[in-house]
Amino acid sequence: MEALRKLLDKIKPHFEKDGKLEKFYPAFNAFETFLFVPEHTTAARGTHIRDAIDLKRTMILVVLSLVPCLLFGMWNTGYQRNLAIGLEGSLIDNFIFGASKVLPLVIVSYVSGLTVEFIFAIIRKHTVNEGFLVSGMLIPLVMPVDVPLWMVSVSTVFAVIIGKEVFGGTGMNILNPALTARAFLFFAYPTKMSGNEVWINTSRPNGQALVDGYSGATPLGDAAAGFGDKIPGVWESFIGTIPGSVGETSALACLIGALILLYTGIGSWRIMLSVFVGGFVMAAIFNFFGTTTLMQISPVHHLVLGGFAFGAVFMATDPVSATQTNKGKYIYGFLIGLFAILFRVFNPAYPEGMMLAILFMNVMAPLIDHFVIEANIKKRLKRTKSLQNA
Repeated sequence: MEALRKLLDKIKPHFEKDGKLEKFYPAFNAFETFLFVPEHTTAARGTHIRDAIDLKRTMILVVLSLVPCLLFGMWNTGYQRNLAIGLEGSLIDNFIFGASKVLPLVIVSYVSGLTVEFIFAIIRKHTVNEGFLVSGMLIPLVMPVDVPLWMVSVSTVFAVIIGKEVFGGTGMNILNPALTARAFLFFAYPTKMSGNEVWINTSRPNGQALVDGYSGATPLGDAAAGFGDKIPGVWESFIGTIPGSVGETSALACLIGALILLYTGIGSWRIMLSVFVGGFVMAAIFNFFGTTTLMQISPVHHLVLGGFAFGAVFMATDPVSATQTNKGKYIYGFLIGLFAILFRVFNPAYPEGMMLAILFMNVMAPLIDHFVIEANIKKRLKRTKSLQNA
């Protein structure tokens, strides 16, 4: 690392003011601060809090919390493929095949997104924002494994530009960028995000596709179609050995990621808890009164199916697009869980409602904080008047 430090110090003057590569300083700065702790401190006015961690390290910890979902998604991709074509692949065989399909999605996501980030940084003459370190990992994890790479690239570019940069970059966006990418792909290319064929890669070792007629629907897709006998059990759904997006199927992997986020103090336990409570309450109501297959699924089963756990842990807790007040976090999370189950049950065209619920509440988050703050102000004014009259 010392040799690398010396190399960076040697070429750094070329990127600084009046250097030959001055306009590319944001790109150099991003690479340098990714490898080493920044040697500068904030120069902005206002109140600051001393902390031992900066934004880049925070984002890297979130990426580390996503690793269990990534690794399980790789293995499950190979497992689902071998299950579909009738092969008994070993743990290593499943993982290697899955990695060959998932890693290209991750690479395309990072290359496309960071390219846009660098371009905007150079144009606006500011440092590269760190937020895409997380978004670049989240985007491939919420995609089907068979989605074309060019669609991943287009949706990522759309998410970075429309979902974040037009609002001013990291810290200013009102929508979760990863869910913006998924929503764009879902509405622009619906056949690649719905149906029975997109969730499982069924290529044979010789490169030929599986024979026609194989159905690779997700459990929620089967439930929406009324095929209750095809829905896996609670334990199987919890472990995640079911079809679905790359990183969303395993509630267990999401739980491991949640523990990392909570232990490091990065994730909000208020939002996570209230999302699960809201989902449980709505599912319990439907389970009590409902007659359809989706309504009759038990509340606990709903919480481990599809992308509910993934959305609760990694998407709803986005510190930028979520609510900021403590009371608002309870309201925000509860409504996400409630609406997610509501959309599942009453939207047969798209039984996985977590994406729509989170994006809707992203838009509502500032309004929730506004009313919470207004309520606190009125409460304090009322207390002040009572003290003055005493």
